[in-house]
Amino acid sequence: MPPKPLAAPILSLSLSLLLLAACQTTTAPPPSQSAPVARLSLAEAEARLAPVQARMEPVAERQCRARAPGVNCDFQISIDPDRSQPPNAYQSQSPSGRPRITFTTALIADARNPDELAFVLGHEAAHHIQGHIARSQGDALSGALLAGVLAVAIGADGSGVDLAMDLGAGIGSRVYSKDYELEADQLGTVITHDAGYDPLIGVAYFTRIPDPGNRFLGTHPPNRDRIARVEATARGL
Repeated sequence: MPPKPLAAPILSLSLSLLLLAACQTTTAPPPSQSAPVARLSLAEAEARLAPVQARMEPVAERQCRARAPGVNCDFQISIDPDRSQPPNAYQSQSPSGRPRITFTTALIADARNPDELAFVLGHEAAHHIQGHIARSQGDALSGALLAGVLAVAIGADGSGVDLAMDLGAGIGSRVYSKDYELEADQLGTVITHDAGYDPLIGVAYFTRIPDPGNRFLGTHPPNRDRIARVEATARGL
C-alpha cells in the first residue's frame, strides 16, 4: 500500500499547533510536589495588581507600537478566576488577535513587591511584542513537516506519518523556546524600567520558582541564565 499523502495530516495538525503554542508562560511547569502557596480572594488579587497594571500597560503598549507596527497592541490584562491554579502568568491571544496577559491569584500572592509583579507583566507583554506565539507555531509546523517527509521517505503508513508529525511538532516548538524566554526577559526588563519599576528587584522572583535546569528541549532556560540576562540588560539602561 502506498504511503498516506501528507495533506491530511497537515490539515489535522493545524489545530494541534494552535493548542501547542497558544501561550507563553512565565514559569516552567512546577514539580508534582510543590509547597503550598498563600491564596488571595479575587478582589484582593485585583487590588494588588491594579496599580501595577495602571503604570505598566501604557508603557507596554507604547513599546508594542514602536517595535511591532501593525500588531494589535491593546493588551487585555486579567486574573484567572480559578483560585486553585498554581503561581503562573501567561500570554495568549483572543480569536481576533487581541493580546491577553493572565495572572493566577497564586502568583499575585507569591509576589513580594510591585516590582516583581511589574517584571512578570513586562515579560509577558514582551512575548507578544516579539511575536513568540507565531514564531513557536512556525517552529512546530517546520518540525512537523520535516518529520512527516522523513516518515514518508522510510515508508511509514498513514498512522506512522501522523505520529511522526506530532512528535516533530512537539520537538520543533521547543527548539527555540529557551531563546524566546530570554528575549522576553530582556525586553521585559526595558518595559519594567521605563514604567518606573526596578527590574533587578523584580527578577528576584526567579530565585523562588522551581529551576528547570538546562534540560535538553526544555521549555525554559535555567533561572541563573534568566537573571544574568536581566542584570546585563539593566546595566545598559
